[in-house]
Amino acid sequence: MPFQLSLDNRVALITGGSRGIGAATVRVFVEAGARVLFTYEKARVQAENLCRELGTERCVAFACNLSGTETAAEAVAATVAKFGRLDVLIANHGIWPPVDVPIDSMSDSQWQKTIDVNLNSVFALVKHSVAQMKKQPKNGSAAGHIVLVSSTSAQRGEQFHCDYAATKGALISMVKGLSTELAPHAIYVNSVAPGWVDTDMSRPALDDPRTSKQIFQAIPLGRVGTPEEIAAPILFLCTSHAGFITGEVFNVNGGAVLVG
Repeated sequence: MPFQLSLDNRVALITGGSRGIGAATVRVFVEAGARVLFTYEKARVQAENLCRELGTERCVAFACNLSGTETAAEAVAATVAKFGRLDVLIANHGIWPPVDVPIDSMSDSQWQKTIDVNLNSVFALVKHSVAQMKKQPKNGSAAGHIVLVSSTSAQRGEQFHCDYAATKGALISMVKGLSTELAPHAIYVNSVAPGWVDTDMSRPALDDPRTSKQIFQAIPLGRVGTPEEIAAPILFLCTSHAGFITGEVFNVNGGAVLVG
């Protein structure tokens, strides 16, 4: 039998799925046989185009402002209402304030917004997804897979972006604790940690001559990643081929985490 990364008959909720890493992940999941509901906030046109591209019977967009803990349950409920169950959660959404801010100048509002979007909403998504996974019949050998998209900065920090690094580091700590907590329930919990990726969120920094020079100098492979290069490891971690992997941080950053 040929080697295949298959998600046949699996149902996935992917947050931040209209653009960048999220859209690439939605594509590979549908191509692997999954049915996917993805969230978006503002990019309605991109979300609708993605659904038409992949087929509305297998791919559904759900408008949702994931800023805090209030709306996560709605996204989980919408997935179950559409497809009958939930097998995979990919927490991909997040914000990266593009302006460098020293810690002594960082406003309380910036800190709180980053925490709300990047951490508090992920807590709520995991909470409601796990509750659903526990109560439904297992779909194959696993009851569920959870992948939290973290960052290189979670492991080596990022100056002038204390808020972002703190939230992404917290996701890794969540993965470590949840993987042991949920292993008896056959729910796998892992993280993928990208470095710099060519997305809308990182475009301002990549287009700036000063910051782009610093970025490229810090990546041993000498380039930034593509969204597809992040989506593929996310897919792998949710297949049977990763059946003995939980609690891990999958670094996908061109070696950048080694030289910070």
